[in-house]
Amino acid sequence: MKKILILAYTVAIAATAFASDTTRVKSSSTGVATRDEAPITLPQGFKSVVVTSGLGKARHIVVAANGDVFVKLEKLKEGKGIMRLHDANGDGKADEITGFGNYVGTGITIKNGYLYASSNDDVYRYKINEKTGTVDIASEEKIVTGLVNKNQHNSKSLALDNEGNIYVNIGAPSNCCQVQDRVKGSPGQDPCPILEQAGGIWQFKADKTNQSYAEGVRYATGLRNVVGLDWNTEVNQLYAMQHGRDMLFQFYPELFNQKEGAENPAEELFRLPKGADCGWPYCYYDNDKKQQLLNPEYGGDRQKVDRCADKVKSIAQFPGHLAPNALLFYTGNQFPAKYKNGAFIAFHGSWNRAPEPQAGFFVVFVPFKDGMPSGKWEVFADGFSGFTSSASTGKAKYRPCGLAQGPDGSLYISDDNNGTIWKVSYSK
Repeated sequence: MKKILILAYTVAIAATAFASDTTRVKSSSTGVATRDEAPITLPQGFKSVVVTSGLGKARHIVVAANGDVFVKLEKLKEGKGIMRLHDANGDGKADEITGFGNYVGTGITIKNGYLYASSNDDVYRYKINEKTGTVDIASEEKIVTGLVNKNQHNSKSLALDNEGNIYVNIGAPSNCCQVQDRVKGSPGQDPCPILEQAGGIWQFKADKTNQSYAEGVRYATGLRNVVGLDWNTEVNQLYAMQHGRDMLFQFYPELFNQKEGAENPAEELFRLPKGADCGWPYCYYDNDKKQQLLNPEYGGDRQKVDRCADKVKSIAQFPGHLAPNALLFYTGNQFPAKYKNGAFIAFHGSWNRAPEPQAGFFVVFVPFKDGMPSGKWEVFADGFSGFTSSASTGKAKYRPCGLAQGPDGSLYISDDNNGTIWKVSYSK
């Protein structure tokens, strides 16, 4: 046994040669990444392997051309906020973990020789050699700074287009822009002052340093909070998954019973042209009425459409409070043809549906054609929570948070409870 441990440690140390630009983070006494068996349910022909576990709050992820996985953390691990996972022998499991970046946050992506990552206030970029996975830490640049961060909905998710622009979610630090946030009977502010600097997606230049609101463009507004954000390269358009508002039953029991409050409002998928206004805080999508309606804080009664008539409509809707935390358009060739250009969405799972059963904690797939949904959504990966079907309380074992596509067409999924990363592959 001692010989095995020594050999494992020797292999891990040898692998650090490629990672001289980062700080090594040991995940076990042997210096090799810890991992456990965390089986998830997948469609026939698919299999998963645990890349690593125990990273902590692993948020969004991205995979370099050489297969190295980069993980953005919401809490520092040994002083580092970005973890790099290297698979030395091709078995899908991390043999070496290194870290860099002394800030926490959610967003991370790679484009044109740069790795971009966000804190809850700023956006950074680093030069990266994707063939080796090597990141030049000394090249760190702050390209966006001074974004609204009031703790609530402060994740700065990122997406990049093909024209040199970066898109940043700036979530609204509010439930429904009430005068007193989350206080029953408090009216909605009209107009909502939050929308000036939050509650939408801002566009910045991907190669310009120290940009602030003055240099940015409010690309889309009326979005309460977007954690799942992706650029669809097939149609060159930005797409976003919105977290719907809370407390409809708690605040308005005369309009919503307990079950209706659990199922509403919808979690919504939007296709976002420049200048889009999706309606928050004035509007919400009612899953029972199948319609975008006026929020009660602004005089809504589950019938009135009013100012919501001219807002951008979502292109797909899901049950309430499932918390969509990642959106990924699949462009690989490994999976069967039906998945090509379709959307994977990671639902983090609910916390406020009790005493109705908690829901979510899965990854779903939406088929697409020409940039629009072409069929019903279906559960793709499940079994993360460990809940029984009737559980209304309790803590999920795993909560899906990030999605990424590997160079071989595999799908990677992160969990921000335990910091487990899965690699999902398909074989006939």
